[in-house]
Amino acid sequence: MNRLSLNQKTVNACTLPEAVAACVRAGVPSIGVWREPLHEVGVAAGAALITDAGLRVSSLCRGGFFTAPDRAEVLADNRHAIDETAALAADCLVLVVGGLPEGSRDLPAARARVADVLAELVPYAADHGVRLALEPMHPLYCADRGVLSTLGQALDLAEPHDPAVVGVVVDTFHVWWDPDVERQIARAAGRIASFQVCDWITPLPADTLLARGVMGDGHIDFRRLGGLVAKAGYTGDVEVEIFNADLWREDPDVVLARVVSRYAEHVVL
Repeated sequence: MNRLSLNQKTVNACTLPEAVAACVRAGVPSIGVWREPLHEVGVAAGAALITDAGLRVSSLCRGGFFTAPDRAEVLADNRHAIDETAALAADCLVLVVGGLPEGSRDLPAARARVADVLAELVPYAADHGVRLALEPMHPLYCADRGVLSTLGQALDLAEPHDPAVVGVVVDTFHVWWDPDVERQIARAAGRIASFQVCDWITPLPADTLLARGVMGDGHIDFRRLGGLVAKAGYTGDVEVEIFNADLWREDPDVVLARVVSRYAEHVVL
């Protein structure tokens, strides 16, 4: 339990104060914060709320979307996200890098743009003591959300930079299928900034963004992936992040109880 973190999306209907209170009631010591509900209460107030509750911040979600057309706007928003990560003393800023620009089919160009924007942000992140965490996403989301589709691609992008400034996210939902995942997690030693868990459930819902399940409800071998991450030297929080419309309609305390139970049964490192 001392490494369990609740990503706020798992209780999506909760405000930040409600999510913090639910963590305290359930004995969950860490929280992954999303920027939109943080903005509703204000960054300074949100940071104070979390600190006063005795919680850690495992991540801030999210920066990225580097492939959007207005580069100046992309850079400005990500610098704001870096400021917010520093204010929360979060372990990392999760980067969802963005999909193909509207009307484009040029995947290599989109990936090159991600590398260029990342390089521009690295000095700012380093100056603020913030670790950027590149999140590879399942290929299902390549067109609209993340042109980094494998952990290997994310590591290729991270490697020119200081591991203390640019790391990667290992999210079981996005990497479980990869036949090269064992080698890539070993390669990620020293670069794993976040380990996120949820299950891959079938049949997929119509909105595939909401295709995540509670650990044990689907097909992922969490013990295997967790063991690989531990072997690679990761000692940080294990963040449960579940996008699921049915779960979002449930009482958050019921959800937290299930998360805690399934974490102990299937995941705990």
